Amino acid sequence: MSANDLDFESCYRAVATRDARFDGQFFTAVRTTGIYCRPSCPAITPKRVNVTFLPTAAAAQQSGFRACRRCLPDAAPGSPLWNTRADLAARAMRLIADGVIERGGVPALADTLGYSQRQLTRVLTSELGAGPLALARAHRAHTARLLIQTTRLPMSDIAFAAGFASIRQFNDTVREVFAVSPTTLREESRRRNGDTLPSTNGLLTLRLPYREPLDKSWLEWFLASHTAPGLELWEDGVFTRSLRTPHGHTTIRLSIQPGHVRATLSLHDMRDLAPTVARLRHFLDLDADPIGIDEALAAGMAGAALNPSGNGSGPARDGAALGPAGPGTILPSGIRVPGCLDGPELLLRTMIGQQISIAAANTHTSRLVQALGEAIPGPVPHLFPTPEAIAERGAEVLSGPIRRTEAIVAAARAIATGDLVLHAGRTAADLRRDLLALDGVGPWTADYVTMRLLADPDTLLHTDLVVRRGAALIGIDLTETARFAPWRSYLTMHLWKHALANPGPAGNGVTTARKARTPL
Repeated sequence: MSANDLDFESCYRAVATRDARFDGQFFTAVRTTGIYCRPSCPAITPKRVNVTFLPTAAAAQQSGFRACRRCLPDAAPGSPLWNTRADLAARAMRLIADGVIERGGVPALADTLGYSQRQLTRVLTSELGAGPLALARAHRAHTARLLIQTTRLPMSDIAFAAGFASIRQFNDTVREVFAVSPTTLREESRRRNGDTLPSTNGLLTLRLPYREPLDKSWLEWFLASHTAPGLELWEDGVFTRSLRTPHGHTTIRLSIQPGHVRATLSLHDMRDLAPTVARLRHFLDLDADPIGIDEALAAGMAGAALNPSGNGSGPARDGAALGPAGPGTILPSGIRVPGCLDGPELLLRTMIGQQISIAAANTHTSRLVQALGEAIPGPVPHLFPTPEAIAERGAEVLSGPIRRTEAIVAAARAIATGDLVLHAGRTAADLRRDLLALDGVGPWTADYVTMRLLADPDTLLHTDLVVRRGAALIGIDLTETARFAPWRSYLTMHLWKHALANPGPAGNGVTTARKARTPL
């Protein structure tokens, strides 16, 4: 939301009740103390006349406010608005989080979005209360604070890992944002939490917060079932894989814990920390507002229910879903829409999995990775092949229908030459149009890739056979789903989960598992 969209009374009620659901969605700036807080800050509620509400931390810093060192407003989950909104400001925020400004400055951000620097700055200042440089600075300050308080890294390493151009710039920014030096910030954290920081040993272990509830069983099933040997590993509730980053590659280990995801990172270059964290949050949909989404879907159900009981293999059936208590009510669910770690990989793996089972898709992907992927040291031996490698040699490795192989190779070539651009700053309409222009890409694939690449919350995969079966089990008419907007991507996840947890004949006697035509 923009500064003009913030309703004072609604914001003040959230602050007065310390409602953590709004953490990260707006910030409370207190004029008498000069600090800004998250809505759930445990400090005494400030008087109405002394507060103003701002849409971003950057806007608060731009106005001269310092971050509260008690509630750490930058440690809250990110705003879900950058996914639910598709306007220029939201798309810019996604790219800023991915480190575009650190790598190429404001000109690179403006060029990627297709706007002039002047026009981009004007829009961001109007909508978010700060221009692109100030937004990137706030992002660097957040990364610096995270590393100062959760690692033993030397301050010089932290400065460059957070994206600062110099030690002096790092020191000045930390003092300005937090009102203390980096050393004092670390000492305060040690006094508060004890000297329990782990030794890095080349690894960083971070806590990625999320808004509860979170359907752990759904995400864990998704990660485990889509693991391609040689590229990914699922073992004892830990997901491990490596991915390309702007300056090299990173090996990640993820495990879902109460209130946070534990992420252990082995970075080839510390400058890739911030974009890696942003991609992980996008991958697991950690910035979603699950209570708001669940309430909206429950109201749309108008009394219909998703019954989590059933038989068969699929995602665990202990997670709650849309509840039977009637319109406007919902049992705790927190289902997430998985995003992606790399746009080209998402498209190519989706095309590989067309018309075959998830297990078969994993086998084909693994074969491709082992033949064309770059070998790296560590628990997973390969990176996913580059589009260039697949365009050059994919036809030698890929098996299956010739037309599908030709389509995959052609898509890889389009990505390699720049004819097809896949990044989170694109609009859904433009991305879908470009995907549909590819041979072998139909509406299902275009919608699926758009949903996951852009974290689009309102894509209903109405032609998917598993979704249709889930809708039939519940009694939802997929031709009349406007009441579920703008959360139809989450409805899709509910229908998938329900159908997979209740396998059986799907209209013509073919089981759900056999009718699933691509990786979910």
